[in-house]
Amino acid sequence: MSNPPSASKLVQLLRAEGLTVVEVGDWEHHNRNAKGPFGPLHGVMIHHTVTRGTDVTVRICRDGYSGLPGPLCHGVIDKKGVVHLVGYGRANHAGLGDDDVLRAVINETALPADNEASVDGNRHFYGFECENMGDGDDPWPEAQRLAIEKVSAAICRHHGWTERSVIGHLEWQPGKSDPRGFTMASMRSRISKRLAGGKPAAPAPKPKPLPPPKKPTVDLSRLVTAARTDPKAKGTPVSYTGVRVVEAALVNAGLLEKPRLDSHFGTATVDAYAAWQRRLGFRGDDANGIPGMTSLKELGERYGFTVVA
Repeated sequence: MSNPPSASKLVQLLRAEGLTVVEVGDWEHHNRNAKGPFGPLHGVMIHHTVTRGTDVTVRICRDGYSGLPGPLCHGVIDKKGVVHLVGYGRANHAGLGDDDVLRAVINETALPADNEASVDGNRHFYGFECENMGDGDDPWPEAQRLAIEKVSAAICRHHGWTERSVIGHLEWQPGKSDPRGFTMASMRSRISKRLAGGKPAAPAPKPKPLPPPKKPTVDLSRLVTAARTDPKAKGTPVSYTGVRVVEAALVNAGLLEKPRLDSHFGTATVDAYAAWQRRLGFRGDDANGIPGMTSLKELGERYGFTVVA
């Protein structure tokens, strides 16, 4: 006997088991609790939907239909093995079933034949509908079977249950055939093996984001000296390495040809910087190609460097 975990905890359990989970609308508060209690919980019940197409299936299981309002389960397991959570709390999935079956689930003993419909199953079972026509011909892809195994194991692991707490609708209520296409005995065998493997590895923690790269710093006074003294010819000693940062910014601004990016504040760079000053609205001696604080800071803000005096 167990009380249900919180909705957020259920999502954590499923994802820790390696499942892809889609949360549909306000599923955490979508339920039939006004019609009766949800819990104590004793097991997991597996169904097939008799529908085709994931979107249609999820919509029906969430909203229900005339005479049977939704949610019709807690989660829909589609053909790709994705779990779509559509409700949490009491859901219209199990209906009335056999009290001897419930007793066997509680005690985790062999299931008797279901020949009565006298006990409220919606109160005591998680319900998962699996997208399948239920005609014996519609295939059950391995991804979908694996998801059923994982969903069941995750919930059993949380409550301390064995695989015997997982049953099919056909084992609960007389006249039902779901799930059709595999046996619950074979599914319980899979769940048992998964549970025997121990707890799933905890999800790897998200790596801490790397700090943003540090912006290069350009010294205005040293840059001005380079602009006034650098030789015109390429290949002579570089007077200040910050020149290359500024030249790269001028290249990005479309004002300096890339081959001129040579760390020399020569004629081509002076001309390019003058064009940058004119772009900012400077004229005359204020656009002579010798950097000033205002124009250099603007260049740095746009192209990724800081300026010191």
